[in-house]
Amino acid sequence: MNVMILAIVFIIYIFALVYVGYYAWKKTKSSEDYMIAGADTHPVIMALSYGATFISTAAIVGFGGVAGQYGMSILWLAFLNVFVGIFIAFVFLGKRTRRMGHSLGSLTFPEFLGRRFNSKGIQTISGLIIFLAMPIYAAVVMIGAARFLESSLMIDFKISLLILTIIITFYVLFGGIKGVMYTDALQCVIMVSAMCFLLVFVYWMFGGVDVGNLALTNMADLYPASAAANGGIGWTAFPTLNSPYWWTLVSSTLIGVGIGVLAQPPLIVRFMTVKSDKELNRSVLIGGIAIAVLTPTAFIVGALSNVYFMDKVGKIAVDVVGGNIDKIIPTFITSALPEWFVYVFLLSLIAAAMSTVSSQLHTQGSAFGVDIYGTLRDKSKQKGAITITRFGILIAVLLAIIVAFILPGSVVALGTTLFFEICAASFLPVFLGALFWKGTTKAGAYAGIISGIFISVFWLLFVFAKTAAGVGICQFLFGVPSLISVHPWPFIDVMLIAVPISAIFTFVVSLLTKRPEDEVIDKAFEQIDKKGSDA
Repeated sequence: MNVMILAIVFIIYIFALVYVGYYAWKKTKSSEDYMIAGADTHPVIMALSYGATFISTAAIVGFGGVAGQYGMSILWLAFLNVFVGIFIAFVFLGKRTRRMGHSLGSLTFPEFLGRRFNSKGIQTISGLIIFLAMPIYAAVVMIGAARFLESSLMIDFKISLLILTIIITFYVLFGGIKGVMYTDALQCVIMVSAMCFLLVFVYWMFGGVDVGNLALTNMADLYPASAAANGGIGWTAFPTLNSPYWWTLVSSTLIGVGIGVLAQPPLIVRFMTVKSDKELNRSVLIGGIAIAVLTPTAFIVGALSNVYFMDKVGKIAVDVVGGNIDKIIPTFITSALPEWFVYVFLLSLIAAAMSTVSSQLHTQGSAFGVDIYGTLRDKSKQKGAITITRFGILIAVLLAIIVAFILPGSVVALGTTLFFEICAASFLPVFLGALFWKGTTKAGAYAGIISGIFISVFWLLFVFAKTAAGVGICQFLFGVPSLISVHPWPFIDVMLIAVPISAIFTFVVSLLTKRPEDEVIDKAFEQIDKKGSDA
């Protein structure tokens, strides 16, 4: 690769990030600016930031690699990303979240729940769950970008991780959520532009959409034996009903990520950064276009990489990368695309990683400074809150790096799914109850959050085959990899188990306990009960 050209591209890119981060720093004057961007963010910035945070290297590298191994059936996730992650989230949840968050004066998602139920305990527990669970998600996102640096520039994987960490930490520490959102917007434009070119170029390279897809379909006899054994029947076909892969695809990927996105704290906070419902309405189209470009492209290219590798080296993608599916997309881009595009795609992957990780680190730092330290010391509204939040960000960085060094290969998609599902199990029923049912009580919220996280941890450690066998606690204590070996239970992911149980606990306990005080309900629903989009 031309090192001089690469250096120039990176210098321009880093200069742009530093400038945007500096601009955001100049605009950050208060805790509200640092946490929710002053609640007056432009709808375009908000939409691009939401899209960049939502779609990370986990989607491009991780799930693109899954598509390379299993095929295009994962494209249903792209549909859910747009329909649920954008339309349902913005239209049905975003507006109520914005109004209620502004009424309550919330700066973080845990604080939103804590004030909605008039409970510092709920805020603290929610903050702890986010702070302790998010490092695995941050780690797999950084792994995705580091793998591309490793494949394209031959930079040691560990050194790549450290480079990414230093750059991201700089502008998150000083710019707050404004620094995160402004740089997100820049990076989303880079990502969308690169992915548009990638999709067009790949299909052009194969002679068109129909020709490329048909070539992949005709390779069904070369489908990986491991995937076929789990129920896969080809790269362009949906897996066999009730097979292990069918359950993995449906319960982990489609439901876990496609529905679990509704309970993602970094994304929920974005709704509170705009000043009216009109801004949210304007954001839907932009966010929808960004997501509709980013995710399908990664999945399609991942699957079609099999056609390229079979033609060039006589192997399918998973064999070319030695079984580590996190390397499929990086290896394909480096091998098949023009050298100049490798530079561009490298920037887009770094942009994807930096946009998501920066939001994760900001969310973790806020959880530490506002929701944990702030509730225990009652200093969340003082000037020291920003300093404590920055300290929390540094701890979050350290945790993410440690986890990234420990995790094995082919973990990016799995790590993403796990975090989405843990958040959904812990927060989704309670969050929906907070928004739509005035009868949801403090005790009901406690019951929903605690039951959700308890069932999640239990299921992941003792039942779900992928995680239970990998961690080994079940094998150590009981001599078996999973407590339930009867099909399909070991392949049903936690989302389908923990979320319904959490919802039941939230609903039943709320019915059996004292209704919230009228003052608390009136304050929370003050703007929701008003008519008009500018409430």
